[in-house]
Amino acid sequence: MATVRDMIRKKGSEVFTIAPEANVLDALEMMAKHNIGALLVMSGEDRVGILSERDCSRKVELMERNARDTKVSEIMTSDVVTVDCSQPLEECMTLMIDRNIRHLPVYDGKELMGLLSVRDVLKEVIEVQQMMLSELERYITGGGR
Repeated sequence: MATVRDMIRKKGSEVFTIAPEANVLDALEMMAKHNIGALLVMSGEDRVGILSERDCSRKVELMERNARDTKVSEIMTSDVVTVDCSQPLEECMTLMIDRNIRHLPVYDGKELMGLLSVRDVLKEVIEVQQMMLSELERYITGGGR
């Protein structure tokens, strides 16, 4: 199966970020504009957290606040789980399932390479399985030789 690096090459390395002092409404608008489910929270060059649509919808409401008056830093997840681009996709999948996370920043050492979503991983797994099924079918039927 593919490595995380292979997936980033396919998907692209664009990562959208937001500052911790930005308000949640700005974060939601950015996510809607780019049709994404999470933003890395960056203070200069330093990653300080990650913010997902779930964080926005659940935490703001539970705090009985509104998105315009709530700062990203108040609801972001500070303990960000990351993966290295050399890791196999299976490890990435296991990590997402075991930790119940939907977005993983990908690094090559200290360099941010991209952000994977559970949808990206699922899509890759399905593609690999379809390819394997095609190969098995060709082998069984004697085709392709």
